[in-house]
Amino acid sequence: MSSAQLYDTIGATYSVTRRTEPQIAAQVWAALGDARTVLNVGAGTGSYEPPDRDVTAVEPSAVMRAQRPAGAAPCVAATAESLPFEDQSFDAAMAFATIDHWQDPLAGLREMRRVARRVVVFTKDFSDPDLFWLNRDYLPEFADLLIGRPSLTDLARAIGARAEPVLIPCDCADGFYEAYWRRPAAYLDEHVRRGMSIWARVGRDAEQRAVRRLGDDLASGRWAERNCDLVDLDAAELGERLLIA
Repeated sequence: MSSAQLYDTIGATYSVTRRTEPQIAAQVWAALGDARTVLNVGAGTGSYEPPDRDVTAVEPSAVMRAQRPAGAAPCVAATAESLPFEDQSFDAAMAFATIDHWQDPLAGLREMRRVARRVVVFTKDFSDPDLFWLNRDYLPEFADLLIGRPSLTDLARAIGARAEPVLIPCDCADGFYEAYWRRPAAYLDEHVRRGMSIWARVGRDAEQRAVRRLGDDLASGRWAERNCDLVDLDAAELGERLLIA
């Protein structure tokens, strides 16, 4: 399933739980440096688009484009692997939590490098998927999604990027997959899960089994025992990275 097909299927309520997290946004916008013109690739509903720059968005899903708010940056229907722009058309190109859904992530990154002098990408180091308790204890199928996908090293090498860690605050406003690491009951909420593409990718059976087991462990206190080291953390390192080139 292509990225556009996936989000045309699951993205109808995406904007309800997926919002800009200020702490992460500040890190992304700082990485854009002095760029005045910015291309946002895989832009979705427009989260993390800097308000003080001239932004152009690219999003293949019509469902996602339709949820962009009034006044959002103009949005072009296109894919990362074939950006309809001339070489060096933008000061910077950014992508946030999207390259995992691209058919060819390396080609998409090279396209971003072609059309912009700076590239900033929010992605994840998947070398240790068990770093996140939800994968480790409830969703082993997550590891299957990584088969054949390029590593963080491969992604960075494709555009000559350095990797910068991104911590996730305990009250993260953006409901991406790891956002509720200290609020486990949120994963029991169907509306919260619908804002995470992971569940559509692993399938309904795996989703329901994971939710059922998590609910049982929250009720019994087992989750709290296993994850007592998280209680006092204000932010967590769960593998999120900025690639900056």
